[in-house]
Amino acid sequence: MRTLSIYRKSFKLSAIGVAALALGFSQAARASIQFVNQLQIDGEATDFGGGATPNENRLGGFGSDLLYDGANNVWYGLVDRGPGGGVISYETRMQKFSVDINPASGAVSNFNLLDTIKFRDSNGAAYNGLNPDLLNGNKAELGNSFDPEGLAMNKANGHFYVSDEYGPSVIEFDQTGNFVRKFTTPANLIPTESDGDLNYVDGRPTITSGRQDNRGFEGLTASPDGSKLYAVLQDPLVNEGESNQGRRSRNVRIVEYDTLTGEASGQFVYQLESRDDINARIPGTGDDFSATSQGRNIGVSSIVALNDHEFLVLERDNRGIGVDDPAGASPVGTKRIYKIDITGATDVSAISLAGSNALPAGVIPVSKQLYLDIQAALLAAGLSPVEKIEGLAFGPDIAGGRSLLLASDNDFSVTQTGAGEQFDVCSDGSQVALGAGCAGGARLLPSVLYAFAIVPEPVTGMLFLSGFGGLLMMRRRK
Repeated sequence: MRTLSIYRKSFKLSAIGVAALALGFSQAARASIQFVNQLQIDGEATDFGGGATPNENRLGGFGSDLLYDGANNVWYGLVDRGPGGGVISYETRMQKFSVDINPASGAVSNFNLLDTIKFRDSNGAAYNGLNPDLLNGNKAELGNSFDPEGLAMNKANGHFYVSDEYGPSVIEFDQTGNFVRKFTTPANLIPTESDGDLNYVDGRPTITSGRQDNRGFEGLTASPDGSKLYAVLQDPLVNEGESNQGRRSRNVRIVEYDTLTGEASGQFVYQLESRDDINARIPGTGDDFSATSQGRNIGVSSIVALNDHEFLVLERDNRGIGVDDPAGASPVGTKRIYKIDITGATDVSAISLAGSNALPAGVIPVSKQLYLDIQAALLAAGLSPVEKIEGLAFGPDIAGGRSLLLASDNDFSVTQTGAGEQFDVCSDGSQVALGAGCAGGARLLPSVLYAFAIVPEPVTGMLFLSGFGGLLMMRRRK
């Protein structure tokens, strides 16, 4: 067990009344979602991966998705393709850790790394963050190229489901990270060139259909009964939207899988927030998102099932504190969680969304309503949002409610040039050679956990108690 250097800034949470305590947590009840505190994990910390270089043992990127195992009170943070952006060999993995969640306030503290679990195929070979061309010498061969972004658990046997961006793919692993099986990717999602050749590396205009490059399955969740998986793309397909350009579209696909067969059983449309509405929140016009940013610089990062038809979806832009903007100078447009419902949504498995940003006649998207404005909550607490808030998971129950954690992907605090050369990014904005260490007291950019408390509003609790008391009186009269 390893205790890491941490930095913490707290935000006071008001006491929860007795009435709310009696009510307990319910998704159906009106709830107040309150920011509690943040916990920063030192960007220079190491994991249990072995070796001594950043691509072997640097603890970073593990906010790509977040999973809480309530039965064992442990957390799992999914790590993406590594500090090389797909051009440095990296054995893909996830981090198992514990944190303390204050049972009264929901505050997070005391990050402890418990294990580093690497993903391996049926022959014991490691999955690798290298892109398919560099790993296999062939852009059409996916092989063991793996960019993990979404994480879910089979509660019956403890197996993990992991989605990746390269394929896009969904793979099941056992508790030790060994391959169990691979789900079938729908044909319309696989990146292909105009002649039908597969190409898992290039973007438009080389590929003309399928997922956009680096915009594959970004989020993954399992239904409460374990019978379904839901994988969501980060952005629209490359050819869907006005002028057959996905980067102009709002229409993102959610893919439903049957966990018994491993086959897709449906596709639904999730509509990103309009860039016009996002731009309206940005002062002036000089920093507005362009038309081709709609389906490229705004996207989905995580999905969590509430029940068999309702989900939370984390939507964000590409701005905030990160390797491209260490000081967070650019105005952030959106970091939000939406509650969606797939009830009544049209199955678009066999329907093309190309040629227009509008949906075809008769196609109904999932319904959507704002659940939490992350950006507003952080700014109210005096904090500047980080760029890649990607992990989302409910934690243990707290007094009268439930805890909620968000996690960031810090990109290992590494940036790269167009030629593929990597540099460490320091907190003062300087760039140094990979692994050289920051100077003058600067540090690598940290990973961040944000803690929220979800508690019933007091009036809701009183109404519940009043109604419950009335019911008891009626029973006594009978």
